[in-house]
Amino acid sequence: MDLLPDREASSLAEWLAKRPGIEVVCRDRAPFFAEGARAGAPQAVQVADRWHLWNNLGDAAERAVARHRQCLRVLLPDREEKADEPTPPEEKADSPWRSDRFANRIRARHATVHALLEAGHSRRSIGRQLHMTHRTVKSLADAAKPEDLFRGQWQHNRTSVLDEYKPYLDERWDEGCTNAWKLWKEIVPLGYRGSYGRVSAYLREKRTSPRPATAQPPSPRVVTRWILSRPETLTEIEHLRLKAVLANCPELNALTGHVRAFAHMLTERQGERLPQWLDAVRQDDLPSLHTLAAGIDRDRDAVIAGLTLPWNSGVVEGHVNRIKMLKRQMFGRAGFALLRKRVLLAP
Repeated sequence: MDLLPDREASSLAEWLAKRPGIEVVCRDRAPFFAEGARAGAPQAVQVADRWHLWNNLGDAAERAVARHRQCLRVLLPDREEKADEPTPPEEKADSPWRSDRFANRIRARHATVHALLEAGHSRRSIGRQLHMTHRTVKSLADAAKPEDLFRGQWQHNRTSVLDEYKPYLDERWDEGCTNAWKLWKEIVPLGYRGSYGRVSAYLREKRTSPRPATAQPPSPRVVTRWILSRPETLTEIEHLRLKAVLANCPELNALTGHVRAFAHMLTERQGERLPQWLDAVRQDDLPSLHTLAAGIDRDRDAVIAGLTLPWNSGVVEGHVNRIKMLKRQMFGRAGFALLRKRVLLAP
């Protein structure tokens, strides 16, 4: 194993040129890998790693779900038409998100990030320019408008093992079943592993609160996990909730079909079906998948090879994980020479 000093295409090309016997280059889809492999080993077959392809699709799917976050509220009981419903209590005045100064700062950051995205900059590039973490850039980019970020900060985000069963409890409550013990018995076969006390406390809150308790809609990340999972691995509750979301949103229903078609193509090594998959994706209103499709199209030969040939970067990714661990242990206090020795000599 060798260690290159940087991520430049020229360095990779030079390293490959010294090894003319290389026949296959398995890589992720970073441009410098493709350029370096093309220049240094033109005789080699380039293979896009399957895990990176699936990860790219997962990121695009999460962005698509985030654009349709309002569709996720179908899982909540509709209580807005009740005339006697009291107005929600006002937020505490000392919350920093109620301050104009903080609100204006978020609006400015949101506008800047979206302007750079429209100009063609990548999220990684935006993070470097604005000195933001990847998580911050992602939250700003995924929010359609700044107010979505404010709501996210005001919401109570504590999770509970009961959360995914609350829509079912709400539905049964609306049907007239208010017996906590009976409802607890109903959700245990559905996969609930919490205590009866949690169910009783949730129903007690519904009885006594002037504003009845309701389940929070699932986050885009949770819905994305449902879409990316094998259908047979979902619990009955997850399957029912996903079915309700897809019935309410044609775009997310189309997204699920594309994700599962890609998964079948990937696991069955049917790379020859990629052109048809790309054409199908472009026919639906899914901008994030259109962006993914455009990137795949530019690297089509390597992606088809990755979906067809047996090669993958699994072993290499294990070494990359070990290198990152060693690098972080050094706290940035030493140079490349010491890092290289530690990588090569560490067990």
